[in-house]
Amino acid sequence: MTIIPDMARTKTIDPWEQEWRRRYAEAQAHGPVHRPCEHPGCTERGEFRAPRARDKLNEYRWFCLDHVRAYNAAWNYFAGMSEPEVEAHIRRDITWDRPTWRLGDGQRMKEPKRGWKVYDDFGIYEENVGPDAEQAEKAKRQARQPAASPEAKAAAELGLELPVTWQEVRVRYRQLVKENHPDAHGGDKAAEERLKSINHAYSILRKFLC
Repeated sequence: MTIIPDMARTKTIDPWEQEWRRRYAEAQAHGPVHRPCEHPGCTERGEFRAPRARDKLNEYRWFCLDHVRAYNAAWNYFAGMSEPEVEAHIRRDITWDRPTWRLGDGQRMKEPKRGWKVYDDFGIYEENVGPDAEQAEKAKRQARQPAASPEAKAAAELGLELPVTWQEVRVRYRQLVKENHPDAHGGDKAAEERLKSINHAYSILRKFLC
């Protein structure tokens, strides 16, 4: 008959756990162990910690309350450092020891420079903000704008803008007819063509508004 050991009850003993249990048993047998103050000649308990050195901030020395106060008051973090080294250390701490660079010296500024893009739809800035950037942007905006309607073109022909009333169209039409009548220009062909355009625009707006 083959006997299969009960694996569920088998436990591997960790040597670190053994050592901890041994030290715990010794401490219980001899009473609680207190860390003494590290100041020479002091017999008080070392219950307060202080960093051991500037390059060993995670290692500590243990003192009583009076001696840890004296240690911290006399301890100089920058001891042994020159003034430029102290200044450089403070500057690194401002950015949490992360790399920094001057404004404009980054990788993006190393790329070929292009004209700056400023979307000035309201015409606030009159000067150009880059090499032909403003002119190029105006051309793009005009290309994006929808084509004007026949009514809008007719109003522009009369020097008006939509929306407009029929009364305004009539007043403007009479004014332009007087100004551009061929008889007033000695039969000038250009004035005659201009009058034809005015009459055509007037007829479009009359159908649109009446």
